[in-house]
Amino acid sequence: MNLIYVADPMCSWCYGFARPLDELLAEPGSAAPLQLALVMGGLRPFTTEPMAPGRADELAGHWHHVAEASGQPFAPAPHAALHDPAFVYDTEPASRATVTVRTHWPKLVWRYLKAVQHAFYAEGQNVTQAEVLADVAVAMGIPRADFAKAFASQEMRDATLADFAQSQAWGIRGFPALIAEHGDHLHLVGRGFMPIDALRQALQVTHH
Repeated sequence: MNLIYVADPMCSWCYGFARPLDELLAEPGSAAPLQLALVMGGLRPFTTEPMAPGRADELAGHWHHVAEASGQPFAPAPHAALHDPAFVYDTEPASRATVTVRTHWPKLVWRYLKAVQHAFYAEGQNVTQAEVLADVAVAMGIPRADFAKAFASQEMRDATLADFAQSQAWGIRGFPALIAEHGDHLHLVGRGFMPIDALRQALQVTHH
């Protein structure tokens, strides 16, 4: 089964959903053989304003729900990046970094997406920064200079915009969203966080 996963590296429910998706990839069951393609949805690309006071606390409260539902680890409060008064919640760089890895090191892209999520949510790192995104790439054996050059290229900027446009063309406004490909047809398996059992059930319905 071909699945298209529309996500954003800085979307908390996508971070939560990484866990059931991992379980599915490890044991695809009736969905085997399973191919997963990643498309960046564009949660808040090109944001330029720092967060309004109080918004960080509001988000941290929201993340608490994600932690409870998914069991994913979150950095202890206050979250270092989120509570930095200069922090701008721009999701384009992390999305572009993921597209860069998908283009040049495709076998590593799922691991890379999860590593960026982990750096942001569990470690409180500011993944809007090119240096931090390069650090994550280097940790999986990607040469820093190669990553940095590709990440900064117009080609990767355009490819990221193409992902955002594709997501909008499909009418997907919220993330995560999972789409199954059947021949020429696309079916929405589900949007939002799903525990593994619900995910398997949704796939079976889509499959038949």
